[in-house]
Amino acid sequence: MSLKALVVDDSMLIRHTVCRYLEERGFSVETATNGQEALETLKRVHPDLIITDMQMPKMNGSEFITALKSKEETARIPVFLVAGKHGDSTKEKRADLKILKILKLKSNWLRR
Repeated sequence: MSLKALVVDDSMLIRHTVCRYLEERGFSVETATNGQEALETLKRVHPDLIITDMQMPKMNGSEFITALKSKEETARIPVFLVAGKHGDSTKEKRADLKILKILKLKSNWLRR
């Protein structure tokens, strides 16, 4: 049985690239374009991990993670954050989350 992932990003290019990377490694993948859509997807899909962007329309990554962690059935799903740039902490509401490790990757890391 393959692992399931949910990829949440408003960029079609990022969604496609991350999905392809995961599928090549045996994951089955579902996608959503924002946090609101991802919460709807989670009503029918139970992923083993979630990869999400932080800056998205309708419901951003912080809001999505806060909603995700507030529900018992989704609170323990590991979440990987993908961010193209570091946000301004004075303007961005942060999710209450525990960051285990920050990975700084070069732009070509998905081509491997």
